[in-house]
Amino acid sequence: MKELYINARGMQCPGPIMQLHKTLKDAEPDTEVVIEVTDSGFKKDVQAWCKKTKNELVSLNEEDGVIIAKIKKKS
Repeated sequence: MKELYINARGMQCPGPIMQLHKTLKDAEPDTEVVIEVTDSGFKKDVQAWCKKTKNELVSLNEEDGVIIAKIKKKS
């Protein structure tokens, strides 16, 4: 399984979701993307985006003001 990383710290909505969408669009199924974001609204956005796109939100954590999400692309 391939794992990709996105540093979206400092970006405001919709920047992090756009980066995530762009990265997963061309990725193979079962690819996992770890994205780090400082925009507090991202937590709600990524959950809604995963439901809408049928991708799996593997984990969603926050440490010292940085939101770290792991998303797995579904086929």
